[in-house]
Amino acid sequence: MTIAIVAGFCVVLLILAFLLPRLSRGPERGGSKAAGAPTKVTGKAPGKLGEWLGKPFRSSQKAIHKSGSSGRKGRGKMPF
Repeated sequence: MTIAIVAGFCVVLLILAFLLPRLSRGPERGGSKAAGAPTKVTGKAPGKLGEWLGKPFRSSQKAIHKSGSSGRKGRGKMPF
């Protein structure tokens, strides 16, 4: 379920970043902040367990950032 939510948000962010590049930075930061909130809690687990538990949330943050930046990059390559 979480994967579908993150994937859907990435698609919406990609379209928003392509159409309105400057206005897409706020939702990107908000989504990244929401996806990274559990990382603070899971990072407190001892040893390697904390790293392993936080990895899915870091991956979702990377996906959100990548979709926003690729949308803005695609907009920059348009001829008009």
